[in-house]
Amino acid sequence: MPQVHISEVGPRDGLQSVKATMPTADKCRWISALAAAGLREIEVGSFVPAKLLPQMADVAEVVRHALTLPGLRVMALVPNRRGAEAALAAGVHKLTLPVSASEAHSLANVRKTREQMVTELSEVIALRNAVAPGVPVEVGMSTAFGCTLQGAVPEDEVIALALACVQAGVDEVGLSDTTGMANPAQVRRLFTRLRAELGERAGAAHMHNTRGLGLANCLAAYDVGVRSFDSSLGGLGGCPYAPGASGNVVTEDLVFMFEAMGVSTGVNLQKLMAAREPLKAGLPGEPIYGMTPEAGWPKGWTSASFGV
Repeated sequence: MPQVHISEVGPRDGLQSVKATMPTADKCRWISALAAAGLREIEVGSFVPAKLLPQMADVAEVVRHALTLPGLRVMALVPNRRGAEAALAAGVHKLTLPVSASEAHSLANVRKTREQMVTELSEVIALRNAVAPGVPVEVGMSTAFGCTLQGAVPEDEVIALALACVQAGVDEVGLSDTTGMANPAQVRRLFTRLRAELGERAGAAHMHNTRGLGLANCLAAYDVGVRSFDSSLGGLGGCPYAPGASGNVVTEDLVFMFEAMGVSTGVNLQKLMAAREPLKAGLPGEPIYGMTPEAGWPKGWTSASFGV
């Protein structure tokens, strides 16, 4: 049984942030390769209007493919009830909604205030309860550690908004460093407060490596009890509505860090590296990142060191 849960967000968070659109067949091959590496949860796309994010226009078809992969929890982002209706109709296993701690980012990202998003969240929960009660709904709280549009985001506001989301009925609330402004001390402090307030409904750490602190921030979250982490193969992604928000944590580096520490991820590192090839094929010329893929394995590692 893995000791930490890695949720791969590249097919959504990564692909929506690049200019090119990956062909559907390449997306499906990439997702298959990620699942073959042992990733048990993949955010395969978002149900948003194609005119806003043409990269996600084929999301229903991608979901259909992902649902054929055994043992995979298929997750999709939805910004509102309409998106949730489409996602549930497509058969996704889990919904995630973006709620911004920063009011400025909320207006830029979903064109709603924070309070309006909590109301939208309540409507999604009501829909879920009516048509798919077994489907969990999570909130990834964007800009929880700072915002390039607004600046500092008061921690009290982050916690109050997380509580409002739980009161609206969500299953868990995670914290996202959308703009790469977090530092380890801040991560420890805020996740400690979140876990104290929400208990088992405190969710994942979604960190960005914009200033090189992505892994340090993941480790800080781990140190205070977080066991679920979002990452993106090759570090692909950012946020199209947060200027300068580059660099998701690299899945390969995150898995290597935990496995090197003796913390099981359930992911096979060799197969994970192989999953970079369909990504490169589907987005030729797009830069992808990762220190572990560049450096290779430390001398003396045995096959047991590569995960299961």
